[in-house]
Amino acid sequence: MAIVRVGGRGTSRRVEEKKEDNWAGGAFKKHQEAKKEASKDKYITVGRGTSKIKFGDIKSTPTVSTKGLWVSSGRGTGRRKL
Repeated sequence: MAIVRVGGRGTSRRVEEKKEDNWAGGAFKKHQEAKKEASKDKYITVGRGTSKIKFGDIKSTPTVSTKGLWVSSGRGTGRRKL
């Protein structure tokens, strides 16, 4: 399946084959872990640039369910339960 990609502030267009989407849910989490594993020995800057740590030392937090929580809507005047 071909899709149109727009680039350069909308001045260019190109037709490409649609690739597999992996930017949501468990697929993205796996993608993140693979990239993290590949660059675990690199250093990243933290704390406003005052210190650095290895990228592999960062721990991932598990995804928690949002069922039963309230979410505000509009300008904070309305709310609904998930």
